[in-house]
Amino acid sequence: MGKRNIITILLFLLPAFFYLSFLFIYPFLYGLNLSLTDEKGNFTLENFIRFFSDPWDANTIWITLKIAIPATLLSILIAIPLAYYMRHGVRGEKFVTLLLILPITLGSVFIAEGMLTYMGPNGWLNKLLMFLRITDKPVKLTHNYWGVLIALIIQGFPFVFLMLLGYISGIDPNLEKAASVLGANRWHIFWKVILPLWLPGITMAMSLNFVMNFTVFPSAVLLGQPSGPTRVISISAFQWAFEKFNFHMSSAVAIIMGIVELIFILIVMFIRQGLYRGSTVAGKG
Repeated sequence: MGKRNIITILLFLLPAFFYLSFLFIYPFLYGLNLSLTDEKGNFTLENFIRFFSDPWDANTIWITLKIAIPATLLSILIAIPLAYYMRHGVRGEKFVTLLLILPITLGSVFIAEGMLTYMGPNGWLNKLLMFLRITDKPVKLTHNYWGVLIALIIQGFPFVFLMLLGYISGIDPNLEKAASVLGANRWHIFWKVILPLWLPGITMAMSLNFVMNFTVFPSAVLLGQPSGPTRVISISAFQWAFEKFNFHMSSAVAIIMGIVELIFILIVMFIRQGLYRGSTVAGKG
């Protein structure tokens, strides 16, 4: 490779370098520095000790996990059969895909407001259930755990679906035909052929969706009980920063969030390696 080619490649990489530097590397290092210092700039671990020694704050990790993990798993379980069914294209695929990914364009606040209108005590859903005499009183689906969970699934499913559909669409259909010729039924084809090749995409979608769910904030405030059962860790970080104006403590909470997310991703990757070891490259070729 000539010197001119190397310079050209480096020039093309410059925008990515500046993007990562200003929008990720610098904010991360700045936040890490804040979390490890006190107001006088002295090194300390007191911010982390203070977080874990206070049950009101430390418990937010488990509260967030109890919301984020089920929301992630349910999104994956709903998306897998749909993506599998649509992998080779179906009639009206573009219209169906548009409907499925519509929540992405709405935003979490708009979805929360819509849920309050539709699923609230005086919402259309409860009115319909009472009209059909399925229930005598409104079903509480908002301002609690279930409201936040449903909102996260609505927001996360389109993202997961698109990732899984894109990944499975790249698996060579001739592999299925070959397995069928050799006598494998649909279940064995899925379990022995499709799933091993699909697993990297599934684990990637699961990891990214968990990160999105673990950082939940608007849904927990608008659809949950932010001072009680749905006081997630992002609310703790917000309160330390903008109510108590302790940005050192808030940064420590943010670092803890990142560590928990990293641990989850490592666990998912470890499980994936235990389930299947082999080539993950596939194409329609």
